[in-house]
Amino acid sequence: MSRTITVTPLTRIEGHARITLTVDDAGQLSHARFHVEDFRGFEAFCEGRLFSEMGAITARICGICPVSHQLAAARCGDKLLALEVPAAAQRLRLLVNLAQICQSHALSFFHLSSPDWLLGWQSDPARRNLFGLIAADPELARAGIGLRRFGQELIERLAGRRLHARWLVPGGVLSALSSDDRLAILAQLPAARAAAALALDRFVPLLDGVLSKELVSFGTFESLFMALVHPDGRWSCLGGSLRVVDSSGVVVADGLLEDNYANFLAELSLGWTYLKSPYYRPWGHPAGIYRVGPLARLNVCSTIGTPHADRELQRFRTCHGSAASGGRIVTASFAYHHARLVEIVAVLEAIEALLQEPAALEGPLQAHGPLAVREAVGVSEAPRGTLFHHYRVDRDGVLEHVNLLIATGQNNLAMNRTIEQIARTWIPWPLQPGQLIDEPLLNRLEAGIRCFDPCLSCSTHALGQMPLRVELRTSNGQLLAQGVRS
Repeated sequence: MSRTITVTPLTRIEGHARITLTVDDAGQLSHARFHVEDFRGFEAFCEGRLFSEMGAITARICGICPVSHQLAAARCGDKLLALEVPAAAQRLRLLVNLAQICQSHALSFFHLSSPDWLLGWQSDPARRNLFGLIAADPELARAGIGLRRFGQELIERLAGRRLHARWLVPGGVLSALSSDDRLAILAQLPAARAAAALALDRFVPLLDGVLSKELVSFGTFESLFMALVHPDGRWSCLGGSLRVVDSSGVVVADGLLEDNYANFLAELSLGWTYLKSPYYRPWGHPAGIYRVGPLARLNVCSTIGTPHADRELQRFRTCHGSAASGGRIVTASFAYHHARLVEIVAVLEAIEALLQEPAALEGPLQAHGPLAVREAVGVSEAPRGTLFHHYRVDRDGVLEHVNLLIATGQNNLAMNRTIEQIARTWIPWPLQPGQLIDEPLLNRLEAGIRCFDPCLSCSTHALGQMPLRVELRTSNGQLLAQGVRS
């Protein structure tokens, strides 16, 4: 008798989702699916608004990464008005994005994911959280809280508030960074760097020890990777062009411009989730599966460009690099966690470099001009990966069409493949009739999704199809169990 095992709700992620495992008559896994059940519809209700309002509106999509949407909206506005953003404003935009990546990565690594391996998969679920981490390892917990606070405080000093500030605008930014604020952030950098070093020292040794099996079974597979890079191949979180590489390190496409994204990315709608499933159009589906985010950024770049981060990048590749790529490309989704720590090192170095040149942050902050074109695409690297905002407006600047291509959606196919690999590796197949799966194994399925740090409130805006809720029933429809986690 076939049956379905449901894991709901998924915990320690941003948004609401569930996982279902379909088991065939022989007790073997038929397939695993990641269902996103909420529909938010920002794309539709933004139509009819002025494009200049999009930074304020789309920032409300999410309280974790509002800066990312404001940046993409502002960059879209730059193009609609054909504006050249002043150099000081470009650097201030970069500074706020670096701060955003720092605070978001700290939240993901320390608050949401580290309890799994630092407290143990078998630990009590009631304490497998930040509070349990504080009790078990207060030094590391303080480091994570401090890193997130550092990033949030820099955002606040730049933009006036930590959440939903109206500071990033078409043509630039609204205000400069004061000298006192600059010095205050510089004074906090040594503690932030020490916190990142502590996390790396605690986490990396686990990859050759208690987490060695997770490293090879939590979403290790071949795929494409996409991210922004500078013209010389350096790591980028703002500016440059898009590059796509494969799992052997071959550059599949380079110099791709966001304005032409529809030529190389296609968006697939599946019947059992509201989350879109983009793929690389030239390769088709399913061969065109690709990943974005910190893992992809480290795979796509040739170098980061700062000394400490480049040393950590080399250690990252030495730890995880595949033989097929000569050690350059990392295909393990579990390595997203390590990649976040490397990127924290990178953003701290970049923040310090920007703050040590105060003259570079001074000068004109905003350009102005009339509407010049009717359609534009803005792109930035959000903490979770490449983010596209695509607007089409009428002659008055009123939005006629909006498409938001979110990093979590671009990782959707990879997330589904990850949970299926975890299920096939960790669950003892075949299952016997009535056999239950214990909580630590169910948590490993959830942890496979947490590798990607999904932001589901950001990513469910196109009108998809409502997924059905599936329980465990007999062939005649009798409800046997729901497998619901409280």
